[in-house]
Order: sequence, then structure tokens, then C-alpha cells
Amino acid sequence: MPRVLNPELLDTATAEEAVRNLRDLAWINRWLGGNWVLARRLAKYLRRKPDALVLDAGAANGATVKWLQSRFPSARFVTLDASLQLLRQGAGARVAADVERWPIAPRSVDIVICSLFLHHLEDGAVCRALENFERSARMAVVAVDLQRHPVARGFLPATRWLLGWNRITLHDGPVSVDAAFTASELRRLVPRATVRTHFPWFRLSLEIDLQEAGHVQHTVA
Repeated sequence: MPRVLNPELLDTATAEEAVRNLRDLAWINRWLGGNWVLARRLAKYLRRKPDALVLDAGAANGATVKWLQSRFPSARFVTLDASLQLLRQGAGARVAADVERWPIAPRSVDIVICSLFLHHLEDGAVCRALENFERSARMAVVAVDLQRHPVARGFLPATRWLLGWNRITLHDGPVSVDAAFTASELRRLVPRATVRTHFPWFRLSLEIDLQEAGHVQHTVA
């Protein structure tokens, strides 16, 4: 089946509900592989430049950046999200902005990352967002997202009684998987990127290394 995008409850949740949902998501990302996949892909670039300036697009409350900062203490992180409510729950340098109205100047950061964000966008918006990320970065664009797969879709409902997921988590998890990608879809959508599948986490990673020999920088009109 193709991708299906439906509204998620987090988009209209109260601050209290959002906190509970984001707590679940932070646990999922930490213990079910998402953060580790991102850290392994990001490490390649931070070995080149340990003090790189890294922008996390669609960062919500910055929980992923907080986790990454503890592992890459020399790197400098900035979070960007369209939701002021979510940004206020975070700390450090933050930018309130919509990726469709991209405010980041060309070549102004070293690396743009995003985690579990691209699946919120229609295919055309995914391409535009990655073009903007690529234009703003000097070194690389690194994204990690869900893989659309029946096991991933069924995980949260199957473990609700054991792990006590919040109601928003239970609703938005399967919705997110339905909107997610297969590896072949991402490769067709962004042929210049390197796309990897990561098991058993049901995660996909996408990388655009801007310092590779022969890379043609993408521009946005």
C-alpha cells in the first residue's frame, strides 16, 4: 500500500498531553533504536569536525538533541520546530520556523539532521525540505525516519498493557507508520541520497554527504 497521511493528535494536544506523548517518544527513540541509528550516521561527520554546528529540523522539544549532546559534547546543536509550545519545553538555542518557510541562510550550519519528521510531509514537501536542508548545510544532511512495515505498525497496540503508552502515542504511532516510507520509495524520491535500512529497529536513514567528490549542490529557486 502507498503512504497515507492522516492528522496526528499531537498537532492539537494540550501542553500537558504533549509532555506525556513526548516522554513516550523519547523512551521509544532511546531504547528502540532511533537515537542509536542517528548517532551512528552522524558520527561519520563529527569525526571530521567534532565542533560542528548541527541543526535539528522538526526537533519538537529537543529530546533527541539532548541525548546527542551527551554523546557528542564538542558539537553545537540548534533545534528548529514550527511549534512554540514544543520548543518552550526544550532548552538551548532554538528557532521557531516552518520548514515550508525555511529561514536558515545558505551554508550557515555544518549539518542538518531530522528524526521522525519527514513522514509528516507529502512527497513534494519532502523533496523541498531536503533541498532547503542541503542548501543550508556545509557538510551533510542526515535524516532518520520510520520504515512502513506491518510489524512496526502493530508494535505500540501490542505492547500497550505492558508499557502503558499514552493515548496520543497509541493513536499517532500507527498513523505515523502509515505515513512512513519504504527504502525504495525514499531512493526514488531522493536519488542523490544514500538510503539504508536498519533492522530490527524498522528505521530508515538518509544521508547527503555534501563533501563527497563530484557532489553537485542542490539549489532552491
